[in-house]
Amino acid sequence: MVLTVRLQTISLITPRKGLQHMASAFSSRRTSRPTSRPGVRSFSPNNRSNRSGNRGAAYIHPSKFINKAVAAADEVIYESKHQFSDFPFNSVLAQNIVRKGYVTPSAIQDQTIPYILDGKDVIGLANTGTGKTAAFVLPIIERLSNNGLQPSVLIMAPTRELAQQIDEEFRTFASGMKLFSTIVVGGMNIERQIRDLKRHPHVVIGTPGRLKDLMNRRALDLSFISTLVLDEADRMLDMGFINDIKTILAQTPSNRQTLFFSATITPTIQTLVQQFLNDPITVSVRTAETSEHVEQDIVQTNSKEEKLDRLVEMLGESEYEKVLIFGETKYGVQRLSDHLTKVGHPSAAIHGNKSQSQRQKALNSFKKHEVKVLVATDVAARGLDIPNVSHVINFDQPATYEDYIHRIGRTGRGGAKGKALTFVSHR
Repeated sequence: MVLTVRLQTISLITPRKGLQHMASAFSSRRTSRPTSRPGVRSFSPNNRSNRSGNRGAAYIHPSKFINKAVAAADEVIYESKHQFSDFPFNSVLAQNIVRKGYVTPSAIQDQTIPYILDGKDVIGLANTGTGKTAAFVLPIIERLSNNGLQPSVLIMAPTRELAQQIDEEFRTFASGMKLFSTIVVGGMNIERQIRDLKRHPHVVIGTPGRLKDLMNRRALDLSFISTLVLDEADRMLDMGFINDIKTILAQTPSNRQTLFFSATITPTIQTLVQQFLNDPITVSVRTAETSEHVEQDIVQTNSKEEKLDRLVEMLGESEYEKVLIFGETKYGVQRLSDHLTKVGHPSAAIHGNKSQSQRQKALNSFKKHEVKVLVATDVAARGLDIPNVSHVINFDQPATYEDYIHRIGRTGRGGAKGKALTFVSHR
């Protein structure tokens, strides 16, 4: 029997106005250069060619990139049943939580932490930016403080960046508790990771491909794993890790605690749940397909040159305080970042050609406001906790609408308002 706990919320996204909205958005054809204020411009909506120039990308009608957010005053605020001080955490962990500034749990934290502390298998469904990492890290640390086996916890994540973020969160909350973690991900020296594993860390955080490689080398023993976490499970399956995940799960003890965190439950995930979880409790705090706090619009241009000029002009406006820009290719992202820095908008870039240390350095400089612009391929579209992003700009359109949703989820996090702008072409 599966117990399901659901947070009832009201969708706050203003409905589209159907034909009336479309008529106002696309009625007049103008050929003049856009003004300094980004807005909706006309084009022929029946031309189904790929307007972003993305090779192999599916066509997404520009109306899908337009949605006006409601005022913050209309928001439905979740009322937590607990404070962090109510949870039975040990004194050191409790002090670290206070030091971090955590007082009231988010919805996913409030509802999952008690079940995880009780040792239940949990499926957590939540939008991005809702505090999922702390929802499983905190009770894991509490349980580790009473468990001497090493390693005891395996956390799987889809990307190197998310694995790094989870590790940072773990180290912050476990400070002073003599609990140790290590990261095992692709793109980094595997021999060093093997040496780190020989030190028997309590927590191993890794991507499925590298975890499987280490298992094949007999460098990773999962026979003592008591807790297994799959974070962004749907994203890992999207990236083709299903067979690796099944292989890894099969090597862990059957009596382990298993935690699935995901934005959605797909049929494949449902199959994994039935095969590998034991009477899981499902906690769903999802609110809407797109963040109700994100105002979405399009910016129309006539040429590549105008598109670049328009972006530079926009970044010069005061409201663009912390901007995440998405591009299609590794080369294009790096070239755009270099150009923006050259014309006076300090920028960093992350893409597949960067080493892990280079990518982490770029992310840190963006988080610390050392640069106000981060240009990225879709490697940054999911799972990263980048606070206070004022704007997401799709310089190149995403390949799928799902990718678009994940991109714009980098702004409007934690209840803040955000803006998402997508470049489209007149022709």
